[in-house]
Amino acid sequence: MTVVISLGGSIVAPQGGPDGLFLSRFRKVLTSWLDADDRKAILVVGGGSAARQWQKAYKEFVEDAGQKQARASQLDESLDRIGIAATRLNAQLVREVFSDYCPDQVITDPSADISMHGKILVAAGWKPGFSTDYDAVLLAEHFHADKIVNLSNISQIYSADPKKEPEAKPLTHITFDGLLRMTGAVWNPGANLPFDPIAAAKAKELGLRIIFASGTDLENFSRILIGDSFLGTIID
Repeated sequence: MTVVISLGGSIVAPQGGPDGLFLSRFRKVLTSWLDADDRKAILVVGGGSAARQWQKAYKEFVEDAGQKQARASQLDESLDRIGIAATRLNAQLVREVFSDYCPDQVITDPSADISMHGKILVAAGWKPGFSTDYDAVLLAEHFHADKIVNLSNISQIYSADPKKEPEAKPLTHITFDGLLRMTGAVWNPGANLPFDPIAAAKAKELGLRIIFASGTDLENFSRILIGDSFLGTIID
């Protein structure tokens, strides 16, 4: 059994910097589940707040006098490259945390002919135009996983942005079509969406299930792994 876990960069490295105590607790939960049976995990690590901060700095530079017009056509690709660099730094940290379970180096091309030699494989961003959510979907396809556990810094997807609409309600289930109606079909670098719309469309095509939940609630994460009831949102 192989599970793909999309691990939000904002959990690995929140605004105050990398969280070693969280990684220690996360390791205990995941390795306990892995050791119980013939199980494997693929961890796809995002860029999180580090990516957004560095992208913000570049956008400020571009918007400065004399730069905006000259660089507008290159902006998205540049922002993507910056975000990818952040994912790779976060992923390397995670790979070192699990080095005894993960003999392979960090995967940076999910479309390659990948072999897995341990119980854990760690992946990061690929190339401009593709999010780590999309990478997770490709890896789920490659390793024949039927679901992706998406761990972020919020516990559920809401019917609308609760910061803008106080009446927004948490959802226990949403279809891919419903999610795409909420997010739109276009993905932008650094976008703070529950799941990349392009990746969602691909996941729908493959018949995957996405479990969206808080990454910091490790008791809840443990319940997801063992198949118990949990707090979160199922996308299918």
